[in-house]
Amino acid sequence: MSGVRDPFRRALLAIAALFCFLGFQYATWASRLPALKARLDLTEAELGLLLMACGAGAAVSFPLVAVLMRRLGSRRLAVASAVCLSLVLLALSVAPNYPVALLVVACDGVAVGALNVAMNAQGAALEAAYERTAMARLHATFSAGSLFAALLASGVNLATTDLATHFGIAAALLLLLIALTRSGLLTEETGRPAEEPSPAGEPSRAEGKSGRRTFVRPSRVTVWMGLAMVFGTVTEGAMNDWSALYMKDVAGAGSEVAPLGIAVVSVMMVLARLFADGWRSRWGDGLVVRLGSVVAGAGLALALLAGGVVPALLGFACVGLGVAAVTPCIYVAAAGRGTDALALVAAMGTTGLLAGPAVIGFIAEGSGLVWGMGAVAVSAVLVSLCATRIDWPRPAAGSRDEGEAVPVG
Repeated sequence: MSGVRDPFRRALLAIAALFCFLGFQYATWASRLPALKARLDLTEAELGLLLMACGAGAAVSFPLVAVLMRRLGSRRLAVASAVCLSLVLLALSVAPNYPVALLVVACDGVAVGALNVAMNAQGAALEAAYERTAMARLHATFSAGSLFAALLASGVNLATTDLATHFGIAAALLLLLIALTRSGLLTEETGRPAEEPSPAGEPSRAEGKSGRRTFVRPSRVTVWMGLAMVFGTVTEGAMNDWSALYMKDVAGAGSEVAPLGIAVVSVMMVLARLFADGWRSRWGDGLVVRLGSVVAGAGLALALLAGGVVPALLGFACVGLGVAAVTPCIYVAAAGRGTDALALVAAMGTTGLLAGPAVIGFIAEGSGLVWGMGAVAVSAVLVSLCATRIDWPRPAAGSRDEGEAVPVG
């Protein structure tokens, strides 16, 4: 990081590393669920509860994360939670029994909640400090981290199936990543990378001002942000969990084609996030969210009405394209209203990601998967309706996006 002279690019790389870190950490242990299941001799229900414990830990972390953000600031909280997440991998690899594994995974969820808030606060601060859009590209690096984790898991499994070895290597890589990039994270005192002095006369962008506040009841606008985040993450989560089943059971796709549903959603989302910062600079966050969520909902609804494999894939592509910029834009808007708002909105988003697929499952059980996926389309449209109630930040006159790549290796 020391070789990067441009302060904006240096901070961009460091914050991108946090997003990559979180994607890598989660995908590392999620990719070894079969091995955890076998080692702890778990039933399907116990494995489901293990996954639920992670989501529940993240969802209930809001009060603690809000306090830690005020006391530590986003930079120190990001580093602390990253270290905790690295240690969680080591603890999970040696957990002696199921209750201990549940506790470890619940702690993982809390640390995920903390890092999620801290890294999005860093991303929002970067945009504010340099008046340049970057949040969508930062979110794209989360997916890159997940990809790297999958490749590492495959590579390690060629040499050994030992869980402790795999998680030990992953934890070492994560600790090295955070050690190399932490100096580039923004400080609360200057709003610039650590050891990068604030220009003479420039006012402080301290989060410490919000850190001295006591918790206040969320405003109406914050609640609307939270609802938009819930509906947006319901849409994302449901597509991840139900698209392959829809392709096979409803669209009639073969077993070799059915996984393409989630692949199309994922690829379109990553590609859209690489370009979405330019859209935000040109049209503003509010229009991008409103238009994108309508594209997602309408495209999926038309695909459900048409039926068949090709319409399904086109509809799923519309979802990936439309919702790609939703969560990055909402995080930026929430960060602008303070750390309490950001923590609450992040927790509500986790709740949507956790509860959404289950709700879709209940609807599918009672009325069929077409109606369940229809509820996903409705959820996407509800994002647009909620977005009309949000005070979106306007692009500054000098705001720009230069399409810089964000290498995360």
